[in-house]
Amino acid sequence: MHNSPGVPAPRPRPRCVPGATQPPTPPQGARASHGSQRPSPVPAEPPGPMAAAGEPRALSRAEKLLRRLEEQCGDPRLAGSPPSLRDLLPRVRQLLREVARARRGPGGPEAPGGARDFLAVYLANLEAKAGQLSALLPPPGRRTAADPELFPEGSRLRRQLSKLALIFSHMHAELSALFPAGHYCGQTYRLTKTPAHTFWREHCGPRCIVPWGEFESLLCICHPVDSGPTALVLRATIDLTCSGYVSVFEFDIFTRLFEPWPTLLKNWELLAVNHPGYMAFLTYDEVRGRLQAYKDKPGSYIFRPSCTRLGRWAIGHVSPDGSILQTIPTNKPLLQALLEGQKEGFYLYPDGRNHNPDLSELCHSEPHQLVHVSQEQLQLYWAMNSTFELCKICVESEKDVKIQPCGHLLCSHCLATWQLSDSQTCPFCRCQIKGHETISIHHLPRTPAKMRAWELGDDGEEEWQPVTPSAPPLPPPVTPRRPQIKGPQRVAPLALPKLRPPLALPKVRTVASALWETKQTQEAAAQPGDQDTRLCC
Repeated sequence: MHNSPGVPAPRPRPRCVPGATQPPTPPQGARASHGSQRPSPVPAEPPGPMAAAGEPRALSRAEKLLRRLEEQCGDPRLAGSPPSLRDLLPRVRQLLREVARARRGPGGPEAPGGARDFLAVYLANLEAKAGQLSALLPPPGRRTAADPELFPEGSRLRRQLSKLALIFSHMHAELSALFPAGHYCGQTYRLTKTPAHTFWREHCGPRCIVPWGEFESLLCICHPVDSGPTALVLRATIDLTCSGYVSVFEFDIFTRLFEPWPTLLKNWELLAVNHPGYMAFLTYDEVRGRLQAYKDKPGSYIFRPSCTRLGRWAIGHVSPDGSILQTIPTNKPLLQALLEGQKEGFYLYPDGRNHNPDLSELCHSEPHQLVHVSQEQLQLYWAMNSTFELCKICVESEKDVKIQPCGHLLCSHCLATWQLSDSQTCPFCRCQIKGHETISIHHLPRTPAKMRAWELGDDGEEEWQPVTPSAPPLPPPVTPRRPQIKGPQRVAPLALPKLRPPLALPKVRTVASALWETKQTQEAAAQPGDQDTRLCC
């Protein structure tokens, strides 16, 4: 069909990823104020090798691209502090090989937003970022950079190289979290913060990735987002891999950085938008280079998301002796760490500026989560001559911290000591420690005389029944049951045992003590009928 002259041809309508709903169309004039600042719409089906080739071919192509990049990273200056491209690229390639091996067999139908859709977005983004990185690095076989401005501190090309290294670091962490050992687990991935996990599963279901437009509309349900430049900054903060999509892993990192959940976006605006000390996509070396200008101003500081421990903050500051230190607060939110450092004189001048924002309005003490202990758990610990609330590591303090996401309990002192030993796994289950939460233990009072068992009735009401602690009873003996007789029953007379008479005593001849006794005995023998009468008198 040919269009008439002067009439523009209709634009083709983009296809959608199955199951991915499109964000609602904003009303006319709702976002006209920022015009070109609004991000270009991301196609629901990403371009790249997945559209033309199958998944195995796309994975093979990605491995070849990474191998070529490894050959371009021959300059020893690329093996500096993390993130190091010479270390990252082989690890990403090895993980992609494991993913290809795990998905080589015949697979069943996959839900929308699952492994296939995630890999489509991931591989297309990987190809784009590999092209940008390849343009900066020297060609294969050449050990020195073609552009002399690539490695000097503060140069534009050096900044681009550092940002791409951080993006590849985030992509490796994301693929490791959703495909451990190559096997997909996005549908069961648990976010560290319980409210964030509930939000994602209620609105996104088992999907592990959603387009940014849809995610923005879903986030507005709980946390309204202002349109315009604020939405652009929020997208740049959440989308760590710069793919135009939001994965469950990226949302987990964002909610861990800007906790607590009730004031999530308010915390983000104060820390990432309005605070002069916030630095995004900055490495360890770049923090040192930026603070070098303030060595004569102790108390100057900047903070950034840690690139080695995603979900945590790294704070760099100038000490009183002029040295530059960088720390990662482990057992406290960033708000609390900055306030405490301000009182101690460590964090006074954000990025060397004299004005330090007031963070006290957001640092409210949240009510501790109550951990309810069942009666069965209490009886188990009492039987071991212990208590539930006692920390099982030091056996001195009470439990007041819950490790996230595994949920094991211990005291805050033991957790701090454990993490100071550079151990980032739970001391009980070896699960990765992504955060912690202050808790209070609530249990029933101990009753040593009579334990009480907690039960639920048929109607759901609580019922209390006394239970006497004793050994389990033996089973009753099995005896045959007699048939019941209806009507009146006759009781047979009690059968008494037959008694034998006592043995006869031997007759003993005795001599009479007096004459009248002998005469009386002879008379009694002569009249036997009167003997009983006389004896009874």
